[in-house]
Amino acid sequence: MLSVCLMRPPIQHSRPALNNSDIKAVTAVLRSRYIASGRVTEEFEKRFARFIKVNSAAATNSGTVALHLALLALKIKANDEVILPSLVCSAVLDSVLYVKAKPRLADINLYDFNLSLEDTQKKITPRTKAIILPHIFGKPAEIPGFLKLGIPMIENCCHSLGAQYKDRPVGGFGEVSIFSFYATKMITTGYGGMVSSKDKNLILRIKDLINCDEREGYKLRFHYRISDMAAALGMNQLKRINVFISLRQAIAKFYRRNLSAESILLPQDPEKNHIYFRYVIRVDGNLERVIQRLSRQGIEAKRPIFRPLHHYLKLDKKDFPNTELVYNSALSLPVYPDLKKSEAGFIVASLKRALD
Repeated sequence: MLSVCLMRPPIQHSRPALNNSDIKAVTAVLRSRYIASGRVTEEFEKRFARFIKVNSAAATNSGTVALHLALLALKIKANDEVILPSLVCSAVLDSVLYVKAKPRLADINLYDFNLSLEDTQKKITPRTKAIILPHIFGKPAEIPGFLKLGIPMIENCCHSLGAQYKDRPVGGFGEVSIFSFYATKMITTGYGGMVSSKDKNLILRIKDLINCDEREGYKLRFHYRISDMAAALGMNQLKRINVFISLRQAIAKFYRRNLSAESILLPQDPEKNHIYFRYVIRVDGNLERVIQRLSRQGIEAKRPIFRPLHHYLKLDKKDFPNTELVYNSALSLPVYPDLKKSEAGFIVASLKRALD
């Protein structure tokens, strides 16, 4: 809860960008009386695949189940090992455990917060069957080094829809990619996700797993489909993704110009390919105290990841030095398309006072 001491409305950490055209798109589906997964969902899948330049995609009801399906499609099974970073949402770990695989956590880079290639190489064993590579906070990872490892790669693009690596959209490099459309992601369907791949047969396997009704033969399948209402919202949001990215980058540029200080470490490579799903800085001093001071000004800032995965799994913190450093110093500031310049200015002034 924010303890607001000012008359101004609270500034949320994240907020979806919704407008009347989104409402009209969903209303049109409601008026059609066909609200389950059908024609609109199929059109959303086609447009999404075209946007990220892959052959096909399958819409799901969350990013978590998109990853579950990706692991199943790659035939990851019990006791297979899957490498993933410790600095990532716990839902990623959930999906690995759904298939009874063994998670192998690796450390991150300090310069971009993405999965460390060097530490990943140390974690590879003969049982390693997949690597989950997030493009964390909207900054694409250094993809080629991971591809050279020759291990199936799942691109986790939940933070990075619309980002590019060397002029190609992220999501088209690995064997399979997953996206999230949760309420505060780059585009939203409320809850929702997508699995995409250059391999049409892989997506056909996934669609076979989620199309449960009226099948001749029985096998275990999953009720993971999205509704046409959600798909209509996602399709309409996708039309505006480049506008959303431009607005986020403009806010990031404002922060960069106005937050230069010895006590603040700003994101690196700002002009290249960062789309700023999160604007994450590192601060000296007591991070929790800074968060509380901003909260008293009506500003919701937070750690970018609630807790690293190695904390949950009770692994030795010494094995994750960069993750520990980031967890204890990283602060995620509000950044979203509807954030006003006056609000960004108030955040800058309040942060400087909080760090004083």
